[in-house]
Amino acid sequence: MKVRAKAPLRLGIGGGGTDVGPYSDIYTGAVLNATINMYAYTFLETIEGNAVRFTARDLAEEEVIELGEGQSSSQGGLALHRAVYQRVIKQFNNGIHIPLHLTTYCDAPAGSGLGSSSALVVSMLEAFREFLSLPLGEYDIAKLAYDIERLDCGLSGGKQDQYAACFGGFNFIEFGANDLVVVNPLRIRRHIINELEASTVLYYTGASRKSKEIIDDQIASIAKGGSNLDAMHEIKKSAYKLKASLLKGSIPELAIEFKASWEAKKATSTSISNEQIKNLEKIIRSAGAISMKVSGAGGGGFIMIIISPEKRHDVIEALRGQNGRVVSFEFTSGGVMSWRV
Repeated sequence: MKVRAKAPLRLGIGGGGTDVGPYSDIYTGAVLNATINMYAYTFLETIEGNAVRFTARDLAEEEVIELGEGQSSSQGGLALHRAVYQRVIKQFNNGIHIPLHLTTYCDAPAGSGLGSSSALVVSMLEAFREFLSLPLGEYDIAKLAYDIERLDCGLSGGKQDQYAACFGGFNFIEFGANDLVVVNPLRIRRHIINELEASTVLYYTGASRKSKEIIDDQIASIAKGGSNLDAMHEIKKSAYKLKASLLKGSIPELAIEFKASWEAKKATSTSISNEQIKNLEKIIRSAGAISMKVSGAGGGGFIMIIISPEKRHDVIEALRGQNGRVVSFEFTSGGVMSWRV
């Protein structure tokens, strides 16, 4: 049997960081994000023999594990693959191992700021859900993906990426204590989405970043209080304002608040911006861009640039000669999906 699955990546529009504990547990968090036509893919098929083969095409890595040996370990190059397999077998298949070949690849590299790692886990879980006919909904898969990343593998991060990948589309997601997550799908008119796409330039800096340092800084700021915590509060307030602007279809208003959100985000950690990002900001502002923000934790990866559509060509031309590249994209409405072959 063969099963395919894909989960969309997302752009973080506002509120990023407030989905990370302990902030979300103490103050509640709120995030506005939207999925795009870039995906994490999983291909699953049963094989003969007594082994499990994990292949990550985009990483050029492969691991073969004999059944009964090493499944308890989630350390190593393909730790997420093994952790997903181990959790599914233990929790949903009575610990009975299945010989299979699990192949993955992603349209964006890890550390891109598009939630690619979480989308990958969601994609793998959806493939297993289809393969084993598991009674799991979007909330179930998102929570399971979060537990695998944060608990089983010990990776730092928030909760928004898993839910964005599962539900798809434009979502305003609220986070509270005791793992409370409420996904509010937003009904955005097509002409508003068209205008937002025309007003957004997506730029890959060419530099992936590790989010752990930034997230650890933000977590520490919760305990210290002071200006860093105030900045987190501002980021959350901004998420509500960005949602209102989007629902009204006021892209110029959204662009102004986008800039305020970026300034607040930079105030939460010194690692969010760097010389490359500062230089890019000067270049695009000189070309007529209204505002910009790094998607994800910060420090590199993808940058969202908000422009007047009439200035789009000028901004793209100004970015030529830099180390990164402009990436074409469209917003999507669908979440994770799977099918049998």
